[in-house]
Amino acid sequence: MAVESPYDAVIVGSGAGGAAAAWRLCTHGLNVLILEAGPRFDPATDYPLTNPDWERRPFPAKPGSTGAVSYGDLGVLEEADANLASWNTARGKHVNSAVRVPSAAGYSHVQGVGGSTLHYVGEAHRLHPNAMRLRTEHGAGADWPLSFSDLEPFYVACETEIGVAGAPAAGPRWPAVDHLQPAHPLSTSARVLRDAGARLGMVWETNTRAALSVSKDDRPICNYCGNCARGCPLGDKGSVDVTFLRKAEATGRLTIHSGAQVTRVIMGPDGRVRAVSGVRDGAGFEQETPILILAGGAVQTPRLLLASDTKGGGLANSSGQVGRNFMETLTWTSAGLLPGLSSSHKGLPADAVSWTFNAPGAVDGVVGGCRFTASTLETGLMGPVAYASRVMDGYGAAFKAQLRRAMGSAIAVSATGETIPDERSFVALDPDRVDAAGVPFAQINSVLTDNSLALLRFMAGQCRALLAEAGVPEPGEETGVWDSFNATHVFGTCRMGTEPAQAVVDAHGRAHDIDNLFVADASVFPSSGGGEAPSLTIQALALRMADRLVQ
Repeated sequence: MAVESPYDAVIVGSGAGGAAAAWRLCTHGLNVLILEAGPRFDPATDYPLTNPDWERRPFPAKPGSTGAVSYGDLGVLEEADANLASWNTARGKHVNSAVRVPSAAGYSHVQGVGGSTLHYVGEAHRLHPNAMRLRTEHGAGADWPLSFSDLEPFYVACETEIGVAGAPAAGPRWPAVDHLQPAHPLSTSARVLRDAGARLGMVWETNTRAALSVSKDDRPICNYCGNCARGCPLGDKGSVDVTFLRKAEATGRLTIHSGAQVTRVIMGPDGRVRAVSGVRDGAGFEQETPILILAGGAVQTPRLLLASDTKGGGLANSSGQVGRNFMETLTWTSAGLLPGLSSSHKGLPADAVSWTFNAPGAVDGVVGGCRFTASTLETGLMGPVAYASRVMDGYGAAFKAQLRRAMGSAIAVSATGETIPDERSFVALDPDRVDAAGVPFAQINSVLTDNSLALLRFMAGQCRALLAEAGVPEPGEETGVWDSFNATHVFGTCRMGTEPAQAVVDAHGRAHDIDNLFVADASVFPSSGGGEAPSLTIQALALRMADRLVQ
């Protein structure tokens, strides 16, 4: 039986977009309910980084903390690009297949209160303004239906509330930086990459990070343990559970139901959303709402819209674009041991960044850009287990002595690049698999285009050149997405646009087909950007959407 809603809005999902939207709506005086399919995480008990086995503990996989995902067509592997294979010294090649396969992580996300910000590294990036005009300036993908200047004040609001630290170089992204906290110091490996990059014509700078360098809102400063991706037990990392959600709950206007999987959006006779239904604690529920905001991410949001239409076409899908335009993130990492380097296991992950090749057109012969990051800690090279199982080989007393000498000398550099939408890349409902609630799995299809492969070759070549210039004799590990799908950031499956025939939502995230349905996650991105981490842009869009909704 339906329950009359005491809420002004219901939000499905509590990650970057859902949390930011909830906070903004609560500050406007609205009563908000968040329905989160995953569990709550307790930093004090779920992230035991002081235990002796800390290095063997990835981010915790609690019951219900991942969404149902399967994989369709991921593309074939051409021998001409075999030098883009993933490998390491200890294991050898990671993939022995003629086709691209999902990695062990696959679509790496967290379903829980706080979403994937719980395990993100904490990079806080603004999109390059030119990345929002890709169709106009480069004839590919789609333009954003808003400008950078439309979004910039909301970037400032998010950075201020989270407590973003950094000292970015002046440029089109940063008309002002007075509101940022002081930049964090660079790690030893980041300083080596900065100097090597300068000799190769690259400009490196301290990365903008959602990690406190000055205490804020009873949150302490970062202690530089380097384990952001395993979960932050102190609260200095700006995940949304300790920022937007905590502040929204403090207003008394936010209710969060965890473990509440929404399985269907229910339409009313007037063509508007009437309610959502789902399962919580083994029992079915139905919740009415005057406003529905979907914030499940670029995989689970289209899954819900497609599964909610009994006629099979998908809700809010007169354009046929729900689930289409899926964009994964291109990544490449090269790592090795640098004789003479010490203490590289200490610091803040992704502490230095180079935007030299980030703008669209910055890489010859490629549409879209990429960025480079000091990634020694981000890739987990911070303890003896990682050294022994990845970048070193041997056994016995001699191996132990070698490991003692090598500890602290690892260095890694990563590149993250743009993906252009392609008709072969989309999210659909799996025809054969359903979850415990009877909802078909979200099936990811993602094929690397010629443009993606060209950019990936450039990224790998530049990473290798950086390590060589730094003095690394030879890499000990290289990983990329040529042979395995491995993505944390995915985009585009409910993209925004001004034309209802070509887009799912408008410039404020409102569905063209359903006037009380909004989307607040990376599925609305018309383009992926040139490697920028998306959480800050998701949050800025969510604030802008919430303000418009209230108006």
